[in-house]
Amino acid sequence: MTNHIDAHRQVVFEELSRLLGSANDELRSETPLLGGDSPIDSMRLVELCLILEDRAAELNCVFAWTSEEAMSRSRGMFRNAGALADEFARQIISQR
Repeated sequence: MTNHIDAHRQVVFEELSRLLGSANDELRSETPLLGGDSPIDSMRLVELCLILEDRAAELNCVFAWTSEEAMSRSRGMFRNAGALADEFARQIISQR
């Protein structure tokens, strides 16, 4: 099960790295995805979520990223890259 979690988490980091290009040198689990310290702007964050939706659909799953709680800076899945990766993996595994 851990291998599946890691594989699903890795999808998020791979896609985020691809979108950031050369700016991904500083990408870590703690990297914020919202606010002024984020290396990704809001348009790219939406693009990332659409990509993750597509990746989930390839697995016959749904990635739900539009809830009000998702946007919370303190609790939401977008507070940092690790939280997004964890939530993506959790959602995929719960649907398998």
